[in-house]
Amino acid sequence: MIEVRDLSKRFGTTLAVNNVSFDIKGGEILGFLGPNGAGKTTTMRIITCFLQPTSGRVEIDGKDVQTHSLEVRRQIGYLPESAPTYNDMNVVDYLMFVAEMRRVPSAERKRKVRRAIDVCSLGDVLQKNVGQLSSGYRQRTGLAQAILHDPQILVLDEPTRGLDPNQIVEIRSLIRELGREKTVVFSTHILSEVEAMCDRVVIISSGQKVFDGSKQDLQYGLSGKDRVQVELRATSDPVAALRAIPGVESVQVVTKNEAVFKLSIEAPRGKDVREQIFAAAVQNHWVLLEMRRESVSFEDVFRELTTSAA
Repeated sequence: MIEVRDLSKRFGTTLAVNNVSFDIKGGEILGFLGPNGAGKTTTMRIITCFLQPTSGRVEIDGKDVQTHSLEVRRQIGYLPESAPTYNDMNVVDYLMFVAEMRRVPSAERKRKVRRAIDVCSLGDVLQKNVGQLSSGYRQRTGLAQAILHDPQILVLDEPTRGLDPNQIVEIRSLIRELGREKTVVFSTHILSEVEAMCDRVVIISSGQKVFDGSKQDLQYGLSGKDRVQVELRATSDPVAALRAIPGVESVQVVTKNEAVFKLSIEAPRGKDVREQIFAAAVQNHWVLLEMRRESVSFEDVFRELTTSAA
């Protein structure tokens, strides 16, 4: 549905996006991550035809964003960092105005505006001016304008920015619901949103892509290995016996205090060697004090990826 190839964007001497490539399939929810200033917003503005690339190309459903800009815009619903609203218009008048600007046929306008109102749960605030709304309702109004022409693709730039925890939960739930029938790209630097919403992750840092894969890939970290942390008491060094276990790739001694060993054991991704470790402990008369499969946090991997790229 979206194909980005060798995309670069330069502002004067600043290279904001540097040779970035990725694809997004139809019906996918993609989390577009990166620290502040990484180039997320610039990339999304190029995808949505608000900026032209310095080099490279972007295609939406086979249409180039530079040569078929109007056709591409009809297929995309875009919520920028700040929702594009008119504060002195009430919600329903604003959505009718956007529908007209989107060239929604007049015979379908009321029906599509009503659907956007229902999907975004705006029924209680229709007669309020947008400027009187809470941050959560303003974001909902911004989402409503993005979906009312029924686009195939939604591009959402930090959709939960500035919201309180309750509002964040509501917006996440709404995005998941929309993702059942649309391709969704949302940018964020809040990693809990990735766990809550997305199917796949692309991370950029300093304008360059540093990761492209599933949430599961991200959870395994840069090593891509399963890791087990073990603490045991043994009268002799257990490293050789542990390395002999089928599937174990490495054994590292983290600490040793008299006869107590803390060890980090790595195996190929998806290979659970805990049962074999337990059997080795029984066979060698070790006292097994602790054994746990290590789960690498998204924060740790994100920090490592974006720090090494800086």
